[in-house]
Amino acid sequence: MKRALDLVASLVGLLVGSVILVPAMIAVWLQDGRSPFYVAPRAARGGGTFRMVKLRSMRILADTTGVMSTAGNDPRITAVGRFVRRWKLDELTQLWNVLRGEMSLVGPRPQVLPDVARYTAEERLLLTVRPGITDVASIVFADEGEVLRGAPDPDLRYHQVIRPWKSRLALLYARADESVILDLRIVWLTVLTIAARPRALNAVSRLVRELGGGEELARVALRSEPLREAPPPGTSVVVTSLAS
Repeated sequence: MKRALDLVASLVGLLVGSVILVPAMIAVWLQDGRSPFYVAPRAARGGGTFRMVKLRSMRILADTTGVMSTAGNDPRITAVGRFVRRWKLDELTQLWNVLRGEMSLVGPRPQVLPDVARYTAEERLLLTVRPGITDVASIVFADEGEVLRGAPDPDLRYHQVIRPWKSRLALLYARADESVILDLRIVWLTVLTIAARPRALNAVSRLVRELGGGEELARVALRSEPLREAPPPGTSVVVTSLAS
């Protein structure tokens, strides 16, 4: 049933979304005359790799700077790219990966390979399910760029205050029984967060409790308190450095 939902949703999404995607692709191309697509390797289910397709929102070769995380004020983001990222248009093209079976509509967000290399044994459970366009963690951290805004070292801040909670939230889904109803709830909450984020986060917090996430994680899901540093799941030491 999950794969059937993915196939129907990706086909319909690509057809309907083309009304928005085609003008956005042209706008990206007109800005610098380069390909409107960004295709890059991501960790696949089972630990392999696949090539994820995104609508390009950054300068050409932006991924060669050595910085993996993207802050809201990142100078690598183009003028058109800010609009693309604001409305998540770069995620629509990933429906192609869903159609191909490399991704699912709902699942842990596909990660860059250097970040996966840092996974703890517990976090590697995320590689046992197909990566997705949206999940509980991506709803809670839809403002990830703003969390990283102004950070002297965006990658360090990501590993200190975002990755620990994102992984814990994503693990709730990875451990849950496969359910089309759960997937539909997460899709609905993803749509709701665009129009009414506080309401969506309240619903996500309740869902976290239903999935056994506990009170602390449910409070994090509300995003009503400052994020605190925490160790990644499966460790007991707070990240203080990106050095191995």
